[in-house]
Amino acid sequence: MRHNPHYVSDDEAEVRRLVERNPWTTLVSEVDGVPVASHYPVLLEDGPALSVVTHVGRPDEKLHRLGTRPVLLIVAGPHGYVSPSWYAPGETTAPTWNFSVAHLYGTPQLLEPGENIAVLTRLVAHFERHVDDPTWLDPVAAQRMAPGTVGLRIPVDRFVCKIKMSQDKDELSQRQVLAHLRAPGPYQQVALADEMERALTSDA
Repeated sequence: MRHNPHYVSDDEAEVRRLVERNPWTTLVSEVDGVPVASHYPVLLEDGPALSVVTHVGRPDEKLHRLGTRPVLLIVAGPHGYVSPSWYAPGETTAPTWNFSVAHLYGTPQLLEPGENIAVLTRLVAHFERHVDDPTWLDPVAAQRMAPGTVGLRIPVDRFVCKIKMSQDKDELSQRQVLAHLRAPGPYQQVALADEMERALTSDA
């Protein structure tokens, strides 16, 4: 990511929150000098150390050569365009993009079949819990599904987190950006407005 210390967060709690609320991630590795990317849901692993669990569909584990080298896991939160016309008079005329993102670095550990089934079951339960008539992953279905997947645990060795939510703007500009993000139209981003309001309040 571009080096901009003004928006950097070293708060692990913020990273955990970002993962919890935005579990669809991009897994990136480098194989023989060529970047490889895949997309999978992740869950935080219980425990004091920052770690996530997930699975990949075969043969992605071979494409990435997982377990032999570090990978980059990108977690992106709400984001959206911010027009300079929303700023107070005299503010910059440069357009920008508000966003929150974390880059997590670590070497994946391949899970044993039993652990993989446990992760698959937990992933399904996590997302089905909000469905009116949930379909849980029963043991028979899990046994049938598991051979086509490889479970992963990724202990996070380090992370880079950026939260850019108009912190550098004056209060009037911030209020106007929030109002435009909440207003109906092509740039409506209610989730981003909620995150921006939260970030600005916590910085106050």
